[in-house]
Order: sequence, then structure tokens, then C-alpha cells
Amino acid sequence: MQDSRDLYLRLLGHVRPHWKGFALTLAATGLAAATEPLFPALMKPLLDQGFGQGGSEWLAWLPLAIIGIFILRGVAGFFGSYGMAWVSNRVIMDLRQLMFERLMRLPTTYFDAHASSVPATRIAYDVNGVAAAATSTLTVLIRDSLSVLGLVGWLLYLNWKLTLISLAVIPLTGFVIRGFSARLRRLSLAAQEGMAQMNQVLHESIRGQKVVKIFGGEAHATSRFSRVNNALRGYSMRQGLAAAAITPITQILASIALAIVVYVALHQSASNETTVGSFVSFITAMLLLLAPLKHLADINAPLQRGLAAAESVFRMLDETPEIDMGTVSLGQARGAIEFAAVSLRYAGAERDALTGIDLHVRPGETVALVGPSGGGKSSLVNLVPRFYHPQSGQIRIDGHDIETLTLESLRTNIAHVGQDVFLFDDTIAANIAYGGKRNATRAEIEAAARAANALQFIEHMPEGFDTLIGENGGRLSGGQRQRLAIARAILKDAPILILDEATSALDNESERLVQAALEGLMRGRTTLVIAHRLSTIERADRIVVLSHGRIAEIGSHAELLALGGIYASLYRLQFSESE
Repeated sequence: MQDSRDLYLRLLGHVRPHWKGFALTLAATGLAAATEPLFPALMKPLLDQGFGQGGSEWLAWLPLAIIGIFILRGVAGFFGSYGMAWVSNRVIMDLRQLMFERLMRLPTTYFDAHASSVPATRIAYDVNGVAAAATSTLTVLIRDSLSVLGLVGWLLYLNWKLTLISLAVIPLTGFVIRGFSARLRRLSLAAQEGMAQMNQVLHESIRGQKVVKIFGGEAHATSRFSRVNNALRGYSMRQGLAAAAITPITQILASIALAIVVYVALHQSASNETTVGSFVSFITAMLLLLAPLKHLADINAPLQRGLAAAESVFRMLDETPEIDMGTVSLGQARGAIEFAAVSLRYAGAERDALTGIDLHVRPGETVALVGPSGGGKSSLVNLVPRFYHPQSGQIRIDGHDIETLTLESLRTNIAHVGQDVFLFDDTIAANIAYGGKRNATRAEIEAAARAANALQFIEHMPEGFDTLIGENGGRLSGGQRQRLAIARAILKDAPILILDEATSALDNESERLVQAALEGLMRGRTTLVIAHRLSTIERADRIVVLSHGRIAEIGSHAELLALGGIYASLYRLQFSESE
């Protein structure tokens, strides 16, 4: 665990931009706390000079003074609470924004290593605890500390002997709180991990609900959820046990001190060392002291939860962003791609995914990548936009080592259409004109849709290009989703195109339309095509056969068939299956 002090100081750094509002809030809170000793202070003259004593004229104003004190406390308390809510929500918004911006800059390896529920939980839930620790707990600390100081000052003024007896409980209370702090922190961290696991189970069960139903996985899914749900309950109960124990222990210690005070005060009263007014004022101040002491004791649980949340949040903010050491802006690329002795090994893998790849792709050339599963096809194309970095060798575009290019200029020159098309829960137009093309005109969007053979089905949609398509295009068929992805790539008009199984898993009619759209998209562009269905790449300029991370064969369709190697075997196998 990180040091609590350093974590808290870092948290306060995120409050600093809103210091004016925070300062006003603390001032209002301090004013409300400063009124705390006034009420017991009124008890002394009220009893000593009021009841049965004839009193003086100013005592007639005491009832109005009581009302005034509580009006002042109420107004100051309102502005303190409202101001703290304002600061807290600003901090939450700022942190979420920072976390999302960092998420967008994290490398692909981060998403490979973490379930999607982990960053989602941190951004959606953990930040709330962080803001509470940075603002609300600080408010309680200041308000109730001031109340304690004011009341203790009044107690010392009234009777220093009784006050010292009362204060003896404070070190014992601090010892109790310290004993529970570390346990609360550990349990809070465990509860956050449990929440991430629950979100992951929920996400998988919702996204995979068709698989769950078809394969009768309801009982298994329910069992998985039950396990994480029960584990989360266990963490919460252990937190509740630790938090609940602090208050009664503190109150018991305070009651012992109060009993001793009453005993000593009775002896002092018998020897005329104190008056009735002084004693009642003292007891009133002591009773009023219990509430802020309880608040200060109770603050430990949310503080530890907040620090645990802060540790989780800052762990994400401290993740190393995607490396971009490039200084060269590529401009509009011609599209020449060269792999020179490129090798790649994923973190934790036992062998290279790619070994010694040498390949030169000419501008405007279509190169198809085929081979057995796990041969390295996707690994090779994922190196081009720098989703991963090779362990050795170089990848050059138009003669530039891609490591020297800025990420923005590199990826501006690349378009991608894959088998697993991702669409946003937005309109058709917004999905085609996405990212750098979000300001495209409607005419440009329509032209891209027409070129992708998507215009006909779009025009039959309820609101045309303004139709909302649902989560990941759930209201569209597979072929329609593919054609929208192609339209998006057409609108981008990048000189380098990566097609990753773009026509697999489609029916014949959809495949025909998608393939026609792809042929138009590929025209004049450097294209890397991954294909299992070999009939779709027969007209590629060259076909590269990858096996076990190495180039096994390279040539045209006719040349590879004549060679009688891996490609010819794969082709004959697919041909016999189709027959």
C-alpha cells in the first residue's frame, strides 16, 4: 500500500484548482463550528443569575440569543454543505476526465492485460470515494476539530481539573482508531477488486447472453455471479464490522470519563468549589463534545475507503501511456511498407509470434496474408499502426522507420476494416464520419455510403442517416455493419488499408456486396489483407503464407498453386469443402 500521507497530499492537489470555493466552504464550516461553545456558555449565567436570582435585564435577551445562535449555525452549515458538494462534484468530474484521457492514451498491451471492467470500475465508482476523502472528510475534520477546540477551551475556563479528566479519553480513542485503520484500508481495496470482478461477470453475461442461452449456461453464469456477489458482501460486512466497532468503543470510553467527571463534580459542589450553573454548563459542553468526537472517530472508515479508492485511481493515472517518441510528420504517404528482419514476442509468451520477417510492399500493391491459425498474420498487420512494437528489426513506410513518425501522422494514413466491426451507439452518419472526419459534409458521407454499397439499406431506415443503430450496431445485420465500416474507411481515404477477415461469417449475398465494396476501397491503395477464405484473395498481387511466425511461401495465386506447398494444400482443402 502507498503511504497515506502522500496519497492524501496528492488528492488535495486535485482540490487546488477549486481553492476559492473550497476556502469559502471551509470558512462557512468554521463559522458554524465556532458557534458550538456559545450554547453551553449561555447556560452558566442563565442558571447562576436567572432562575430564582432576580437576574438582570440583559438576561431577557437570552432566548433571542439562543435563536440567533442556531440561525447563524443553520445558515453557515447550509453554505458549508452546499459548497462542499460543489467542490466534491468538480473534483469527481476532473478526475474522471483525467482518467478517461489517460485510458485513451494507454497502449494495446494494457487492454490485453486488463479486463474491460477494471478501468470502467475505477472511472465509474472508485472516484466517488476519492472525492469524499479529499473534500467531505476534510470538512468534517476541520468543522469538528474546531468544535472540539472551542468546547475544550470553554471546559478549561470553567474547570481545568475536570477537563483534564475528560481529555484522558482522547489518547485511548486514537489508539482504537489507529488499530482499525489498516484493516479498513485492506478491506476497501479488496472490495474494489471485487466490484471490478462483478462488473466483468455482468459484462460477459450480458454481451454473451445468446451463447449463455443456447448452451444452457444460465446455471453456470448464475453461479459465477453468486460467488463474486457473496465475496463482495463478505468484504462489505467485514468493513462494516470494523467501522461499527469504533463508535461504541469510543462512546464507552467517553461514558467512563463522564462518570468520573460527575463523581468529582459532586465532591467539588459539596465543598463549594463550583456552582450549579458552572456544572450544568460543563456537562452541556461535555455532551456537545461527544458528537464532534464521534464524527472524528467515524471519519476513519470513509477516509480509509477514500485512500483505497485513491490508490486505485492513481494507479490508473500512473499507467505508462502509449510511447510516442516520433518527431517526423509523415504527411500523405505513398504507401510503401517494408518489414526488415522483424521479430515480435508478446509479454509472457514462450516463443516469438514473428521471427525474421522480411517483406517489401510496393505503393498501391495488394498483399494477402494467409496461413494456419496462429501463424502470425494479425501480429504482422498490428505492427504497422504501432499497436505493438517489434523486439528487433524495422518497419518502414516510405523509407521512414515508423518509430520515428508521430503516432497521429502514422495512423492518419491507415484505415482498418475487420471481421469484428465496432460501431458506436449513435447515428449511421456519426459512425461513418467518425474521429478525424466528424466534420464531413452530408454529401461526403452519402458518397462514402454509396461506394460501400450501403446507401440502399440506409435509405430504407426509419430516419435514414440519422437513425440510431444501438449498441455496437445491434439493430443492423452483419453485412450492413460491415458495409458501414467500409464506408467509414472510404471516407477516411487513407493510402494504407488493412483488411482483417472483412468478409468472413457473411452470407453469400452480403459477401458479394461487401466484396464489391472492398474492391472499390482497395483500388489505388496499399492493402494488407488477412483472409481464411482463399477465394477472396485470388486476384491479390502477391500472397504471403505465414507459418509459425515465419514467411513460408510468397508469390501470386497461380505461382503458389504450382509450387504445391502450404498454400496449395489449404486451397485444395477449401475447394473440396465447398464442393
